[in-house]
Amino acid sequence: MNDINWSEELLDSAKFNKKEENLVRHGAKSLAQSWHLGALYIRWKKLKGYREPPTPNCQSSFLEWEHRLAKGDFYIRNEEDFSYPDW
Repeated sequence: MNDINWSEELLDSAKFNKKEENLVRHGAKSLAQSWHLGALYIRWKKLKGYREPPTPNCQSSFLEWEHRLAKGDFYIRNEEDFSYPDW
């Protein structure tokens, strides 16, 4: 997907108005325009059928953390883990 010029493909699809065409051709000049340009990119991805991979569930609870702490699953750093400059 990195070698595809999404803006050219979007311009060829003609699924936008004149303001959006100007935005795609010349780029965003403000924060609001950058949001609009991002929305146009998302629209292009939906038209092409590209899907983002689902985000992994990285959530944990305090109870899980306490169980891991009680079992000793955490590595505790000691003095040998650090390197100090020779000043």
